[in-house]
This record gives sequence, C-alpha cells and structure tokens, in this order.
Amino acid sequence: MARRFAGGRLVIASHNPGKVREIRDLLAPFGIAVSGAAELGLSEPDETGDTFRANAELKARAAAQAAALPALADDSGLVVPALGGRPGIYSARWAGPTKDFAVAMAEVERALAALGPGADRRAEFVAVLSLAWPDGHVESFEGRVAGRLEWPPTGDKGFGYDPMFLPAGYELTFGEMEPAEKHAISHRARAFKQLVAACFG
Repeated sequence: MARRFAGGRLVIASHNPGKVREIRDLLAPFGIAVSGAAELGLSEPDETGDTFRANAELKARAAAQAAALPALADDSGLVVPALGGRPGIYSARWAGPTKDFAVAMAEVERALAALGPGADRRAEFVAVLSLAWPDGHVESFEGRVAGRLEWPPTGDKGFGYDPMFLPAGYELTFGEMEPAEKHAISHRARAFKQLVAACFG
C-alpha cells in the first residue's frame, strides 16, 4: 500500500524551469502549494544512479531532507534503441554545460545519420516520478511514450528533445503540441496518473 500525501506543501526537486512548469501544471488541480528547488535555494545532488528510478529517488530524498518537506523528483530522458538506448539517463548532459537542447538534438541526429539512411528512428521518452518524505520513505512510478525522431526539429513549445519527438499515432511533435494535449499523453503524465492514484487519489 503506497503512502498517501497528506501535507499541503510540496517541493519539485528540479532546477529545470520547463520540468518545474510541467509538473506544477499537473499538480494544479490538487490545490497544493508548490515550490521549485531553485526557489528554495536547494543544491542539485550529483546524479550517480544508473537508472531513471535511482536518480529520481536520489533527487527526491535529497530535496525532502534539505527542505524538511515532501519532495517530488523526476528523472526522464530520451531512449533511442538504434543508439543502444542513448542518450538515456544522460539526456540532459548531451545538452552540454549551457543546457542547450538544440545541441543535444543535433548530436542525436548526427549519431543516427552515422548509421546510414535506413537507421531505425524509433524512440521513447521515459519518466520516473519519485515522491519522498523527510524520513526517507519514497514512492516511485514510471511512464513511457513511444514515437519516432523527426528532423529538422519543429515547434517551440515544450522543452528538451520535444521538437524532434513525434509520438506514435500523432501528426504533431511534442514541440508543436499545446501543453494540455501533451500533458494528456506524455511519459510524465502517465507516471503522474499512477502517482495520483496511489498517493493523492
């Protein structure tokens, strides 16, 4: 049985403005007072885990202990089978020190191009949401969405690799979709639905 969230305040354990905004939007219907880690001056822990789940739990526990409040962390990324699963847990690092995802998308495209014109362009976004309490207890939930990679990137909505990711069954990339449409089908939204059912419902 998952632990229920009973408090009125929650920390989003991320310094990524796009991620904080997306999670804040998902939490909006629950009337929870939400603060981002940067707003509270929390430092970013080193992501030393070797899975999305390990890194999400590490970030959630660190923020919960530092803020003495429940904390929700996300670890997510783009998984490309043709590239051996890369960039995977290193998705943000491919954007370099300036976190420029135009650079990251170009790097992914270069790696695919090196495989030749018949390269498998299937990909999936993976997200793990971990909700931790100051006592160290944590609940984690995973969501995935399948699609393919388009080039050149299109759309200026979303963040990260969204402009090059075309979800299966849709004609718009995540970068072209309105936030409400993306929130209905995204990897993060799928993980969030599990979180809500287990801890908020």
